[in-house]
Amino acid sequence: MCGIAGVIDMREKRSIDRGLLDRMNQAQVHRGPDEGGVHKEPGVGLVHRRLSIIDLSTGQQPLFNEDRSVVVVFNGEIYNFAELTVILRQLGHTFRTHSDTEVIVHAWEQWGEACVERFRGMFAFAVWDRNQNRAFFARDRLGIKPLYYTVVNGFFIFASELKSLLVYPGVSRQIDPTAVEEYLAFGYVPEPKTIYENVYKMLPGHSLLQQHGKSPASSKRYWEVEFSASERSDDLSGELIERLREAIKIRLVSEVPLGAFLSGGVDYSAVVALMSEMSSEPVNTCSISFGDPRFNEAQYARQIAERYRTRHDVEAVDPHDFALVDQLAGLYDEPYADSSAMPTYRVCQLARRKVTVALSGDGGDENFAGYRRYRWHMFEERIRARLPLALRRPLFGFLGRYYPKLDWAPRVLRAKTTFQAMARDSVAAYCHTVSVLPETLRKQLYSHGFKKQLQGYHAVEVFRRYAQNAPVDHPLSMAQYLDMKTYLPGDILTKVDRASMAHALEVRVPLLDHEFVQWVARLDPSQKLRAGDGKYVLKDALRPYVDDNILYRPKMGFAVPLIGWFRGPLKQKVRDALLGETLKETGYFNHVFLEHIVDQHQSGMRDYSATIWSLLMFEAFCRRQGTAA
Repeated sequence: MCGIAGVIDMREKRSIDRGLLDRMNQAQVHRGPDEGGVHKEPGVGLVHRRLSIIDLSTGQQPLFNEDRSVVVVFNGEIYNFAELTVILRQLGHTFRTHSDTEVIVHAWEQWGEACVERFRGMFAFAVWDRNQNRAFFARDRLGIKPLYYTVVNGFFIFASELKSLLVYPGVSRQIDPTAVEEYLAFGYVPEPKTIYENVYKMLPGHSLLQQHGKSPASSKRYWEVEFSASERSDDLSGELIERLREAIKIRLVSEVPLGAFLSGGVDYSAVVALMSEMSSEPVNTCSISFGDPRFNEAQYARQIAERYRTRHDVEAVDPHDFALVDQLAGLYDEPYADSSAMPTYRVCQLARRKVTVALSGDGGDENFAGYRRYRWHMFEERIRARLPLALRRPLFGFLGRYYPKLDWAPRVLRAKTTFQAMARDSVAAYCHTVSVLPETLRKQLYSHGFKKQLQGYHAVEVFRRYAQNAPVDHPLSMAQYLDMKTYLPGDILTKVDRASMAHALEVRVPLLDHEFVQWVARLDPSQKLRAGDGKYVLKDALRPYVDDNILYRPKMGFAVPLIGWFRGPLKQKVRDALLGETLKETGYFNHVFLEHIVDQHQSGMRDYSATIWSLLMFEAFCRRQGTAA
């Protein structure tokens, strides 16, 4: 795993400052502490930081073809590189290394833009072809690896992380108001935006070809997941296991110590169980435990570890482990409000003590409809199918506004949220369900001036854009598709990438193997969500490998005790941050309502912990970046 960055002159062949390239590279040294490389020629500068995993002796980057006319910088892994190497050698290409990186160079020479369609893995890369005077950029299909870019004065600048991009003079630090709206709705800024105007994330499954001397190009999609309910099998469970086993097997290639995260949940248990079958040595596993039994899965992780005789490390996390609060803004570079980033950071820290590569179970919930919100969404969909929107909007809108004011009670809150969702169409309802701060709350939170800046823009437009041409045939598939386009890359995979790279740890995600994802997408929705139980077919397939008390227990997750923190040890920090000068100077917020939020939460009258956390992270970002208007 690595970090890449570079500058390409799209107009002329202006010289790229070597010192600037070095500073861009140094900004992401944590992504690749083993080696650094630079390539510079007229109009082109490419840099790379390396975390050595495969071909330790000769896999250095930037890496060239035989006559040095094509060069690549690459972050990720191409798992089918050995097969592609054989094909390319038969076509006359000469290899001088045993690395997956070199496959990209020769695949570009052979197949051009279509090369990316042959790669199976996680990747973000940039190719410069001097003979054709063009640059080619691509990001993997699900968005496991990041790629940021912008254009300044005719220079195309790209990097693995925003912090590297921002080293370049003239890169915009102007906050995009619509990105703030999206952040406060979702807890992250969804692709393709960043928090800054005119600075972008490349969309997953997209590539970009930039010809020298031409205007900035737009990225284009090279892959799409399609939900069709067309898959048929006489032994669905058996085929699922074989496909998952193969996705895991190709991710076990490594010349450095390898292991797995083990949370005690279904997905992570599945990965460890199948890894153990394929390993001649005990698998290295690690997990963290929490003092709060509502979130502590350590006993279930230990159960799997004992069954498969793994080398298991477990570390207790202090229930008041809030030392990372101030570090998160620097880690993520833009506002990011998933508080589970803290335990994720700790488990990556623990894993790195013994391994350099770890497999994870991320993606199981999106693939197999494991989130509880899918169950609620389908319950609401059945009602929406029977009542027209013209009837639902006034009826449920009224109930959502006035159904009991005691919305501190979880069951009442769920009913109130359901009423609010029922007053919307299906896409807007799902957006409401996943929102960290609902639209009604955001309207109260924003200042009059900020509402004018938004010019009527609402975060639901993110979902509407994807839903418009979504290749789905079922409302459950639509919800999964929206999550795969937004929550998965914007939250889950961003969280893991930054937390793991902060410790120079590579994380591989077999459940997000694109061939496996596409196969699962073609299963009938009833194989995923049945009788209110998500992951139906996955759990059924895993029964020979994982005990029922793990497969069928209530879902838990990485959680931190925000409610208590904000009323106890972080009480004053919350008041200082939310009511201080930084947020006030942005001009985005209604200061009276901010005071209301803090007072209501700290008095115990309401639970505003998710809202407070989002604002706390936004304030930390503004303060760190010096971007308060």
